Amino acid sequence: LLLAGSIAGNWLIGRAIQARSADRLKQRLMMAGVVANLLALAYFKYAYFIAGNIDFVLGLSSSDLFSAVILPIGISFFTFQAISYLIDLRRGEIEAEPNIIRFGAYLAFFPQLIAGPIVRYRDVREDFRQPALSRDNLAGGATRFLHGLLKKVLVADTAGRVADACFGSSGDIGMVTAWIGALAYTIQIYFDFSGYSDMAIGIARICGIRFLENFRHPYSSSTVTEFWRRWHISLSSWFRDYLYIPLGGNRNGAAATYRNLAVVFLVTGLWHGAAWTYVVWGMYHGAFLMLERRVMGR
Repeated sequence: LLLAGSIAGNWLIGRAIQARSADRLKQRLMMAGVVANLLALAYFKYAYFIAGNIDFVLGLSSSDLFSAVILPIGISFFTFQAISYLIDLRRGEIEAEPNIIRFGAYLAFFPQLIAGPIVRYRDVREDFRQPALSRDNLAGGATRFLHGLLKKVLVADTAGRVADACFGSSGDIGMVTAWIGALAYTIQIYFDFSGYSDMAIGIARICGIRFLENFRHPYSSSTVTEFWRRWHISLSSWFRDYLYIPLGGNRNGAAATYRNLAVVFLVTGLWHGAAWTYVVWGMYHGAFLMLERRVMGR
């Protein structure tokens, strides 16, 4: 029901933006749509976390009101796709999709719905209007899917068992065990996620839909900045285009640039999960980017 509501609501707002000629009204409609999407995401993903922190500070029990809220599968991905659609429409980079069934197919497309990549409408609109069904795409998509499946089953799951064995002990672990576990988890998380992306890209290609790449050998990066250009590319580029650049990017001096990077990676951390550990993780990576920019320049 939530996904159906998102499809109908964002389609209607998109049509309304397209129909208006006044820039101010277009902007208001776009902002209303973005806020509505973010409120739905905030309720299902962050309400319990926020209420829990309020309870901790004020000694209340407001989190009990949200303890039964279940996180809908895929909400982070289809919400970000809907937001990018409205913003691109407001910027004049695309035209509103007139067919609600086609728009629904875009927003609910099953291969990448639950774990990405985040697909922008402007990159796939022609494919959804006329999918390129062919033997070449069937063969190429099946090969890509099997490649991803092997990465997941043979490499990620095997490395995951090593990581679980190293970190699953309730007692203290030695330095060697800790390093083996860390390296095994490093292998697991990359091959698991990139394998999923390969499978999503492969299934989409079988269906005649072309997705952009989501990973480009991130562990061969020479800097953390380069790593984030290669890891989960659809998310990194989304935050760059719809948050970092609108905040001012690197155009207003070093202090503003560092502030913008801090905001982006704070949100990046929260996007991955509603917990302070994710906030710390995001700020940790953001601090490395600031340090690199400070020491190495552009």
